[in-house]
Amino acid sequence: MKLIASGPNHASFAFGDVKVVALRDGYVDMPPTRLRQVSGLAFKTVPAGVALVGGQLRLSVNAFLIIEAERSVLIDTGASNSWLPTMGALLAAMQEAGIDRHSVTHVALTHTHEDHVNGLIAPDGSAAFPRMEHVFVGQEELSVFRGRLASLRDRTRPIDDRFQVSTRITAVKAAGHSAGHTAYEIDSGAGRLLAWGDTMHVPSIQFARPEVAWEFDSNQSKAREARLMLMERAVQPNYLVAGAHLDFPGIGRVTRNGEAFVFQAI
Repeated sequence: MKLIASGPNHASFAFGDVKVVALRDGYVDMPPTRLRQVSGLAFKTVPAGVALVGGQLRLSVNAFLIIEAERSVLIDTGASNSWLPTMGALLAAMQEAGIDRHSVTHVALTHTHEDHVNGLIAPDGSAAFPRMEHVFVGQEELSVFRGRLASLRDRTRPIDDRFQVSTRITAVKAAGHSAGHTAYEIDSGAGRLLAWGDTMHVPSIQFARPEVAWEFDSNQSKAREARLMLMERAVQPNYLVAGAHLDFPGIGRVTRNGEAFVFQAI
């Protein structure tokens, strides 16, 4: 994967015969009490090595545009104006990268938490991607398309494991953080990239200690299993990962270190 352009809120890469654009929607700060032990309880003290900003966990909020010959697939959409003012920069990031939002033909959601799905609607209430044909989403999470998202319901397509989003992109079921949590494997011809959504929230501890869970995992045990399964997949040769909450641009390699794993940003 070769960096070909970058700015404060985007990084564009040539990756075999596809182009990958990391887009920064912003960030959210969370208290370290969101981290969970295997028991399900919060830690009494912040574990060693956890990176804090002003006493808070700072989670980058990233999306990834995969540009193929026949379609452009946006994986996750950020929060738009639905949450904190530190988020909602996705459309500006696309403009910074020289990408017309009308060029997005499909959206693939890793899950439907607000920092992943609400960017389907622009701050002015219009469709953020007017020419979008389909929104791919885990079949367990279709019910979110009401209220703010009701106008897009007829464009949703429920998916399950191994669903072919395109000739290059395949869904990988990874339930745990949410019931329909889904990763997407991109085969570029030169290697593979796994866009894994919220598999990892706090990289400063969860690679070294993958058993550490997140308060908002709907099923912490399944989330741990999914995290281990995807990291085992990611240590293969010529394999990269892209994480919604890894430090921007959120793309890198995973290697094994005994029972732990190590992330190396590209």
